Amino acid sequence: MPHGPDVTFSPPSRIGEREFVLMIAMMQAMQALAIDAMLPALGDIALDLHAAHANDRQLIVGGFLVGSGLGSLVPGVLSDRYGRRPVLFVCLGAYFLLNVACALATSMTMLITLRVITGFFTSGMTVLPAAMIRDRFEGDRMARLQSMVSMIFLLVPALAPSLGQAVLLFAGWRWVFGIMAIMSAGLLLWSVLRLSESVTAENRQQISVSAIFHNMRDIVTTRESFGYVLALSAAATMFFNFLSTAQQLIGEHFGAGRMFPLFFAFLAGSMIIASLTNARLVMRFGARRVSHTALLSFIVVGAIQAYFAFGPHQSLIQFAVLTALTLGLTAFITANFTAIALQPFGRTAGAASSVLAFMRMVIGAVGGLIIGSMYDGSARPLAVTIMGAGLFALAFVLWSEKGRLFRRLHYPPQQG
Repeated sequence: MPHGPDVTFSPPSRIGEREFVLMIAMMQAMQALAIDAMLPALGDIALDLHAAHANDRQLIVGGFLVGSGLGSLVPGVLSDRYGRRPVLFVCLGAYFLLNVACALATSMTMLITLRVITGFFTSGMTVLPAAMIRDRFEGDRMARLQSMVSMIFLLVPALAPSLGQAVLLFAGWRWVFGIMAIMSAGLLLWSVLRLSESVTAENRQQISVSAIFHNMRDIVTTRESFGYVLALSAAATMFFNFLSTAQQLIGEHFGAGRMFPLFFAFLAGSMIIASLTNARLVMRFGARRVSHTALLSFIVVGAIQAYFAFGPHQSLIQFAVLTALTLGLTAFITANFTAIALQPFGRTAGAASSVLAFMRMVIGAVGGLIIGSMYDGSARPLAVTIMGAGLFALAFVLWSEKGRLFRRLHYPPQQG
């Protein structure tokens, strides 16, 4: 049956497009919640569990991200063979159990270890939504749907610090993990009842060492895709460094204190607006034109951020406005680069999404932790990271596109 970029070609779903977008957005949002809801509680956790050093609190976030990156190679391959549904259900179940375990942690080492394991076993909540979108859509339509998902799921990290702060007002930090466990149980039930399988029988892949390496090799040797995977990894380094140091930087260095959740919501709000805008622009101008413009703008804003960061008197307002612009541009870059990177891989979308998530998460998390450990009580390390990430991403995109930016590719109908 012929289909084009705007045609659904998965098996009939029990749910419509809007509910599908909302559901997979919430799956990704649970990963974001596991990071951002922690931020107001990091100081209390470090104090209660007797952290040896002030920067050790970053490992509660960074360890989760590293675990998620290491685990992301697994769910895509398994879902290509067994389908998205069963792998997703295992991820959601593990998320529930491990957050209960985190709530009962008795030492910093135990909590960080559990967070790494949580990230590993729930990595599918990052990998599988992108694969499920690719199962159903392609081209600019896929980029638009990814932007709609991003717009919805970003509402959670925008509100997550406020949720964490509210929990701290009425209960201890352990209940932050308890709330996440309860929410994951509800999402699991919703998915079991409503989500249909999107991998057709003819697209099921065999699990073998040779098949896995063949799929992985295809991805890393496909120039038009791999350059964008590396560019996403560079952008992720900046973003994860920001997440790891946000509480120290905004709450302590700039003195926001308990106003930190409000400033964080403002920053996350810029990503929501950008995702909504991208969903409209990408269908008119194409994913490449929009994302390449965003990347060049990202570099310019990064240079301005560095100018103020290395100046004598950077204010919280200056930092917040420039960081909001940076994060908004990151939303443009992430949604479109993801769609471009996955476009060549229809039958192996799970494996492709896994490799993309693995590289983005591992490189981003490790790089973010290394730079985060250099935190010196100023915004200078973050500013340097923004500039470096932008320049590296531009180099990777130029390599992938053979030096030609702003092209728009048209996707002709294919035979399904």
